[in-house]
Amino acid sequence: MNHISEKVLVVLGTRPEAIKLAGVIRALGEDAAVIHTGQHYDENMWGRVLNDLAGVSVTDHIAIGGRTRGEQVGLATQELTRYLVQHPARAVVVQGDTNSTLAGALAANMLGIPVIHVEAGLRSHDRTMPEEINRILVDQVAELCCAPVEANAEQLRREGVSEDRIAVTGNTLSDALSTLQIDEVERTHLMARYGVEGDDYVLSTIHRAGTVDDREKLTGLLKGLAAVAERTTVLLPLHPHTRKNIATWGLEEELGRITVIEPLPPKEFVTLEAHAGLIISDSGGVQEEACLFRRPLLVVRDSTERPELLDGWCRLLGDEDPTIAMVQAWDVSAGWREQLARRDFPYCTDEVSAGIVGQINSRWPAAHHGHEHDA
Repeated sequence: MNHISEKVLVVLGTRPEAIKLAGVIRALGEDAAVIHTGQHYDENMWGRVLNDLAGVSVTDHIAIGGRTRGEQVGLATQELTRYLVQHPARAVVVQGDTNSTLAGALAANMLGIPVIHVEAGLRSHDRTMPEEINRILVDQVAELCCAPVEANAEQLRREGVSEDRIAVTGNTLSDALSTLQIDEVERTHLMARYGVEGDDYVLSTIHRAGTVDDREKLTGLLKGLAAVAERTTVLLPLHPHTRKNIATWGLEEELGRITVIEPLPPKEFVTLEAHAGLIISDSGGVQEEACLFRRPLLVVRDSTERPELLDGWCRLLGDEDPTIAMVQAWDVSAGWREQLARRDFPYCTDEVSAGIVGQINSRWPAAHHGHEHDA
């Protein structure tokens, strides 16, 4: 058993973070301590996630869910600082752009503990997005910025991040997706549950605050999805916050023939992604997942922090009419899929998580490193 001070603390609070950090946690092995902030606290959004992520167990929990952004960041920073004082770590790993990401980075930085930011250097250049501010702040305090692609590293250099703090590592999502595929029998049952077959349905997610907290924008997106649902099955796993706003504003009638379902555990969701004819989403992670599954994607946002995917992998809604854009995307989806099937991925997908852990261990080695792992 290694002493707690030899640990690398992995901070996560949402479903996408857990999925993208699962490979890093597995690669760290006994060196990993994992703390869940409770940012996603709904059973469907978090409780069922761990069942699908082999080799991932949470060491400790705090509870910041159901609060405002400022309250979440403040409380999580306070609680994580207290935790790190009691349980020293040689490094802290955070991922992406959530409030939990920012809190983990701030807590570690304040205690002089190196911060590793997985998925560094992404920029939408839309400072109205809370996630954009989180990303920028975390990259400024991180001692190691793990950039998925060279363009992300270039962005970091432009912002003054020194070369020794940057590593182009690839995308950890590729490690996760390889472990989340379900077998053929389970896939057949899953498809039958919703009455769909491969390529004949649309999968959609809508959850970002900038999307669902704007009544006019949310109404337009629901109208668009309902129009597509007149042509084919549209599956919409509904995020709790989105569901709440639909009810508050009385938008249930806008759902039309959309098939509304509960949020899905990761294995089921990525399986539906992998076989969808088209994906329509405002999610950042889904942009990468759609790419790695070679599935057409309409991003229902004005900007993306993943411009490498705008080269044919996905399309931005921007200020287009949602109904026209969604129906058109469905109409061309078969040809779009054929194009994607022949393309090379924009990301490195080989042993990404192991490479990140190698960087951590070479820069901030544990006293036992090189001995206990061989046992």
